[in-house]
Formats: sequence, C-alpha cells, structure tokens
Amino acid sequence: QVQFVESGGGLVQPGGSLRLSCAASGIIFSIYTMGWYRQVPGKQRELVATITSGGTTNYADSVKGRFTISRDNVKNMAYLQMNSLKPEDTAVYYCKASRGSRNIWGQGTQVTVSS
Repeated sequence: QVQFVESGGGLVQPGGSLRLSCAASGIIFSIYTMGWYRQVPGKQRELVATITSGGTTNYADSVKGRFTISRDNVKNMAYLQMNSLKPEDTAVYYCKASRGSRNIWGQGTQVTVSS
C-alpha cells in the first residue's frame, strides 16, 4: 500500500538547522511532484516548497534562501533542508506527492523553533 513516513522534526533554537526526510513506498516515486507543506493550529496548511519529477523547484517567499528541497529517485526519498530557522517556522510539516488530481499526504512531523 501507499505509505509516506516523515522524520527529522524536533526542537531547535533560532538560527539552527534541521533536515526533514520523507520516505515513500507503494508509488512510482519518480513521476510525482513532491512537496513540503506546513500548518499551525488555527491556520490553513501552506506551501513551503515543491520539486517536480524533472527537478524544478519552487519555494514560498518566506523560506527562499533558507530552505532547500531535494529528492532521491533511487531511494524514493524527499528532503527539506532548513537553515536559519525562525520561531515563525514552527509548525507541523507534511510531505505530499502529486500527480494530476492525485494527492498523497504524509502524517506530518513537528518542527519547533524556540530558545
């Protein structure tokens, strides 16, 4: 069956770094656009970054220059390298695979940026 497992979240001080990972199984990973989204309580889930099957990336303005999305089509993994973290980056981060009208979400991983 289709399964996504996110990992790498945690508590980090402002200015620190974290690397999120998303392990996918049950899909032909290489043909999907992969994305990272985040959500805080009481707010809508928002786009953080996406990477197409061809490697084209797109970032929210709030994370440009600080976050980097990447993928490994051999290992069926997607990553989000987060540097220079700010308290406002605190959220649950979700990975998503998209192709046409099909969207598959992971269960989320908590990222907390606090001193």
